[in-house]
Amino acid sequence: MSPDFAKKIKQNPNFEALVSKRTSLVCKLSIIMFVIYYTFILLIAFSPQTLGTPIGNNVTTLGIPIGVGIIVIAFALTGIYVHRANTEFDVLTKVIKKELEG
Repeated sequence: MSPDFAKKIKQNPNFEALVSKRTSLVCKLSIIMFVIYYTFILLIAFSPQTLGTPIGNNVTTLGIPIGVGIIVIAFALTGIYVHRANTEFDVLTKVIKKELEG
């Protein structure tokens, strides 16, 4: 790729919108996961008895479903990113390619 072509891409308003939207989404999703995960870690460190509380017929503790929930949330956040990438971000990418080709 020539430096002039790279410069055209960077100056394209749709490219700037793409980068801005993607960065915003990634930051938001990362912060959500960071808060959830580190809240769990802090709970383990400072209140292990909370996660050790038996539920049901004393077969399992509260920590197990919370841990599974964190894993499910991580998959859900990944799904949100993939959905946005496959719809909104791909559309912007195609628009940018079309503008630069023509």
